[in-house]
Amino acid sequence: MPQIRISDAARFLGVSDDTLRRWISSGELTAQTDDAGKKVVDGAELARFSRERSSHVPSPEGFSSVRNRFVGLVTQVTSDPVMSQVELQCGPYRVVSLISTEAVRDLGLEPGVVATASMKATNVGIDRPEASR
Repeated sequence: MPQIRISDAARFLGVSDDTLRRWISSGELTAQTDDAGKKVVDGAELARFSRERSSHVPSPEGFSSVRNRFVGLVTQVTSDPVMSQVELQCGPYRVVSLISTEAVRDLGLEPGVVATASMKATNVGIDRPEASR
């Protein structure tokens, strides 16, 4: 199984190194020491831990089949008469959406508004540069 260093694991979970170390100290996660003497967590355990703590954000009407939902802050809206580009900052991620200008007006989207980006894709690419062939 892959072993992931504390700093990388914390970055993947969107928390500080100290938070991850507290989870290890409390027994919520286990850590080992790698050959270089660095603390690491098992990749499969980290994946399980992450899934258990993930939350599904309900839509205003209830739940949705869309599982990729990111709550964030609208940072910029660029509009023409027909279409708009809306940018959200969702934690460390910048999400950009192209929607109708009418929808922007109806939703009251402007910088500083909290909104949820929902994505349902039939084609998602995954890169893993360090993987060997």
